[in-house]
Amino acid sequence: MSDRAVEAPRRRPRNKDGLWPIVFLAPLLIGIAVFYFWPILATVLNSFSTFGPFGGRTFAGLENYAKLFQDSFIPRAILNTAVYTAIVLLGIPIAVGIASLLTQKGLRFSRFYQILFFLPAVSMPVAVALVWRMIFNKEFGLINYLLSLVGIEGPYWVTAPWWSLLAVSIVGLWSSLPLAVIILSAGLQGIPPEMYEASQLDGAGPVRQFFSITVPLLTPSIFFLTIITAINGFQLFDLLFAMMGQANPAMADTQSLVYLFYAEAFRQNDQGYASVIALLILLIIGMFTLLQFRMQRRWVHYE
Repeated sequence: MSDRAVEAPRRRPRNKDGLWPIVFLAPLLIGIAVFYFWPILATVLNSFSTFGPFGGRTFAGLENYAKLFQDSFIPRAILNTAVYTAIVLLGIPIAVGIASLLTQKGLRFSRFYQILFFLPAVSMPVAVALVWRMIFNKEFGLINYLLSLVGIEGPYWVTAPWWSLLAVSIVGLWSSLPLAVIILSAGLQGIPPEMYEASQLDGAGPVRQFFSITVPLLTPSIFFLTIITAINGFQLFDLLFAMMGQANPAMADTQSLVYLFYAEAFRQNDQGYASVIALLILLIIGMFTLLQFRMQRRWVHYE
């Protein structure tokens, strides 16, 4: 007989909680399934179907997907959405500078300034769009009036194709600043002041401190903002719709992917093709977000 003692087989620990974890997680899982997974699955099913004017579904195979590659409005809508998203993303470095100024030591009324910057975030998007539409008006708008003071004739901001996209992008950039400033201000408060004091002893000035300490330690917050700002940019609709309107002659050259989805689903009543456009938007957002997560290893510092 071997001298080694025969080890008894180990028993798996019993789950004393039973089904209680599943019971408590069930409402959350059911909500995610109903409001997230089921709409995606329904959209996929609708993309293979055609719908009659009074209801009814007919299997169409890949007909809607073939229509997507033949639609001449799709490339321009993708370009418009990408340009708008790129311009709105420029607000992040602007927000970094504003947040750095608002969190400086000795700045009086800093909380008041932060509240002022956050006010646009709690304003109604449609009201904001209508106010900016008046500001960009060709005849009596504030922008063209200021340009006329220096001898420049302002363009038709909301009725010319590329100018209208620029005007909407400027408003989108302005609207994205409040949330970015608040998030970055919170991130700045988490930077240990000892790091700035040590850098001062080494002879670093404010500019060197900003690029060597502030920006690197803010990269997690900046990365978070790039994610949510890009997603919101690819979902451009309400601002474009309110500023330009459906009867605008420049809408065909300025429409975004989401607006194109709206036009096909609710104006043309082509739900099958609209579902394909929705899946295209989902694919673009997913690929861009995945690319951001892959790239963040090179520039985001978590320590």
